[in-house]
Amino acid sequence: MEFPLVAAVSTFFIFIFASTAVFFYLSSRETIQTWRRRADGQSASVEELQATRGLAGEVEAQVRAILEWFARFNTPSNIEEMRATKRLLINAGYRSAKAPVLYTGAKLLLATIAVLAVTGIPAKTLGFPTTNTLLFYYLLAATCGYYIPSIWLKRAIAARQDTLQRAIPDALDLMVVCVEAGLGLDQAMARVAAEIYQTHPELGDELTVLGLELRAGVQRQEALRNLAQRTNLEDVKNLVALLVQTDRFGTSIGQALRVHADAMRTTRRLKAEELAAKLPVKLLLPLIFFIFPCMFIVTIGPAVIKIIKVLFPAFAGQ
Repeated sequence: MEFPLVAAVSTFFIFIFASTAVFFYLSSRETIQTWRRRADGQSASVEELQATRGLAGEVEAQVRAILEWFARFNTPSNIEEMRATKRLLINAGYRSAKAPVLYTGAKLLLATIAVLAVTGIPAKTLGFPTTNTLLFYYLLAATCGYYIPSIWLKRAIAARQDTLQRAIPDALDLMVVCVEAGLGLDQAMARVAAEIYQTHPELGDELTVLGLELRAGVQRQEALRNLAQRTNLEDVKNLVALLVQTDRFGTSIGQALRVHADAMRTTRRLKAEELAAKLPVKLLLPLIFFIFPCMFIVTIGPAVIKIIKVLFPAFAGQ
């Protein structure tokens, strides 16, 4: 066996053994501290709880610190822009106060990493570019890295809104049942939040926040409008407008919710029919460029090959 191969295998096993030893040492130390604290009858403080998170918690804390440091150089000068960023993060489900800071820091950090990645590419691979070309590569890499979090945020918002869109009809049906059973609107929303959390945790989380706002003393209309702003969905806005008008004019909530549920069910059926009607048009290009050529090759190909084998020798003989 050659020496480089032996050195590589030895290095690999040494690294595995060392990582395993460090892992077991940290785990045993955390376990000993936990049992010692329980034996003394002491409750864990915030610092101890953070320490028990181990290596993953330390790495997360370091990453947060790095993002916060980069965010200092990328703080929006306009307050409206900061509010818009916070609103988008809330629409994606991130309500933490540090979420905008981490988001702006991630944009600058990824831009820096992209520039460093381009710097690490050998000049031969890039074709020995000139200074202007190299600056263009750096600028392109920085731009891509800077806007990657924005693309990710848009996709996260779209995915969350799609999940909420699918969960709203079920929640509305449950709310109709609760209201017609005699519960008030606040109690009905709290019950729906508890029941629907198992199947649709995103919507259950939003309704739980709504219930907490109502318990904290926020007016019902304002809490409902906050729900519409957090989700940024047209169906939720329509539902909120319905509940606000029903509460203002004192009409029957159960009847209004039942009519709205029927309207939403009809809207979902129409959207499904619309998607089904668009399907033949969307299948046209794959049929023309991918499926039909394969069918022609499979069906006509053997006959063409046989014709070539039979006719070409005859033509050659003449």
